Amino acid sequence: MRKFARFLLKAFGWKIDEHVPDGVKKAVVVMGPHTSNWDFIIGRMAFASYGIKVKLLIKKDLFFPPMGWILKGIGGIPVDRKKNNNITDFAVEQFNSNEEIYMVFTPEGTRSYNPNWKKGFYYIAIKANVPIYMAYIDYSNKTGGFHGLFQPTGDVKKDIDFIKKELSQYKGRTPENGIR
Repeated sequence: MRKFARFLLKAFGWKIDEHVPDGVKKAVVVMGPHTSNWDFIIGRMAFASYGIKVKLLIKKDLFFPPMGWILKGIGGIPVDRKKNNNITDFAVEQFNSNEEIYMVFTPEGTRSYNPNWKKGFYYIAIKANVPIYMAYIDYSNKTGGFHGLFQPTGDVKKDIDFIKKELSQYKGRTPENGIR
């Protein structure tokens, strides 16, 4: 699958950064900017090209046959956002029950510009005691990959502002909807 994903990315003109996470078995991955549905497809192929199995929390409503089988096959975990569930605790359980897990989040929560990021990824990283990998997609030069590793300090606002600043240098498919 790695070679096939690399082939597809290359065929469409994408270059994935060669900096592969090394020695980190569990992490929250913050992906940005998120301005297009294509981000998911390109990002998923990039993770496959790295050989990294990722998990994605996806609303339960999308898990109907055959779509549900496909979503589970690519790492989707159904969550019911309508119920009064504690998704943070559910995600932490996933970290605790897996030896290796990278859980991907797009904290913008929308493909439109959103200055108010969802903070769940941050609380999951803190509670699961795992680092945060910042990952990017940059349509301006068709590159993507891991930007860097970040250890949360506990200062939510300061840490999220730092992550935003780091990822704001990359341009989404719709740049005006990107991170500012």
